Amino acid sequence: MTRRSVAAPRRGHRVLTRCQMSFVVTIPEALAAVATDLAGIGSTIGTANAAAAVPTTTVLAAAADEVSAAMAALFSGHAQAYQALSAQAALFHEQFVRALTAGAGSYAAAEAASAAPLEGVLDVINAPALALLGRPLIGNGANGAPGTGANGGDGGILIGNGGAGGSG
Repeated sequence: MTRRSVAAPRRGHRVLTRCQMSFVVTIPEALAAVATDLAGIGSTIGTANAAAAVPTTTVLAAAADEVSAAMAALFSGHAQAYQALSAQAALFHEQFVRALTAGAGSYAAAEAASAAPLEGVLDVINAPALALLGRPLIGNGANGAPGTGANGGDGGILIGNGGAGGSG
């Protein structure tokens, strides 16, 4: 029995050697605002479709002949098909708006959950440096008071910007 070796990737195919991750950046408030806007658009379209339903689905024949009756029936049939398709599109639109709203809520909850454990970490990291040097390791300096011309506070030793000076 012979051993089979692992075949090399085919031309045009990639072999992933490391775990690759994509990053998503979102603003939950923007998602919620877009969902609200889309709900308003859906409402406007629904109102227009409802207003057009009766006049377009019950087209009267222009004359008493068979051709006019056939044309009226044809146009009414197309209008009924449009109303059915429009109802399906409205249902999809509602589901999309609900998903967008739920996504905004999920992102907001995830941000809140991930930020809560980190609130005290900077205090723990900065405490020894503040005690020894009077300055944090990480963090931005405080801004100077407006109207005083005072200097802004020093930023962190490793990471951080100094505060803006006060006006005046």
